[in-house]
Amino acid sequence: MTVAVAMAMASTGSNLGLYTNLKALERKPSSRAAPFRCFLGLDSVLKPHIIPKRRSSLLTSLNIPKASPPTTVEGENSQETGTVPTPVVIIDQDSDSDATVVEITFGDRLGALLDTMKALKNLGLNVIKGNVYLDSSGKHNKFAITKASTGRKVEEPELLEAIRLTIINNLLQYHPESSAQLAMGAAFGVLPPNQTVDVDIATHINVKDDGPERSLLYVETVDRPGLLVDLVKIITDINIAVESGEFDTEGLLAKSKFHVRYRGKAISKPLQQVLANSLRYFLRRPTTEDASF
Repeated sequence: MTVAVAMAMASTGSNLGLYTNLKALERKPSSRAAPFRCFLGLDSVLKPHIIPKRRSSLLTSLNIPKASPPTTVEGENSQETGTVPTPVVIIDQDSDSDATVVEITFGDRLGALLDTMKALKNLGLNVIKGNVYLDSSGKHNKFAITKASTGRKVEEPELLEAIRLTIINNLLQYHPESSAQLAMGAAFGVLPPNQTVDVDIATHINVKDDGPERSLLYVETVDRPGLLVDLVKIITDINIAVESGEFDTEGLLAKSKFHVRYRGKAISKPLQQVLANSLRYFLRRPTTEDASF
């Protein structure tokens, strides 16, 4: 599954508004690098239930400004020619046990992304390695991220979402033509998307076994700010542990893959149905008074 996320922030001042107190996000480092774990206390008897979405206090502190076109684009000619490619941003928690891997693709329009790296560092992160490769879909900028305070991969869903929104806002700043290609263009861009996607039609959920000890959850739905945090919260609210995953922002859609388990084992068929129903219930109602945006 592809995970898409692309963008870059131009100034230090605009980035500091994302998190005024990064310490609130940080936990003490564990004895080993755990991949994207979100465990809740487990009841002796599972009682499937649906809990209303609650706004994350960390996400409400995000202050992402409207993107404005810069005078120049990082390492690129500002002239736009041909069809605007679909922006893709991928946050990968599976491929590297020690770091969060981020991949950004926007045809051949992306430059060196130096301001994106600077914006991520302002979130208390280190970009430890990176590479660029080309294929038929364009130029792929791929780099690994760790928390500066621990040297470990990012585990907190709120901080992963902050990474995603930072990259997207940077993309909108340096490539304003991407605004109409992204669902986030309605929230942060200079132009809203040209089309509106029906959430009922766009939402697809699938759960399947991935061995005896875990299951694989696929979710595809219309993108929006705070979506990654909401997905993890909905899953953990029914006492299912999220171990690792991938979160792709691809144009107007978000496509995610999570490794999940219940009490150290793969999720049973009845619980798979409960999980799918819970996710579908909330994802088809993204505009409630408790929504993340």
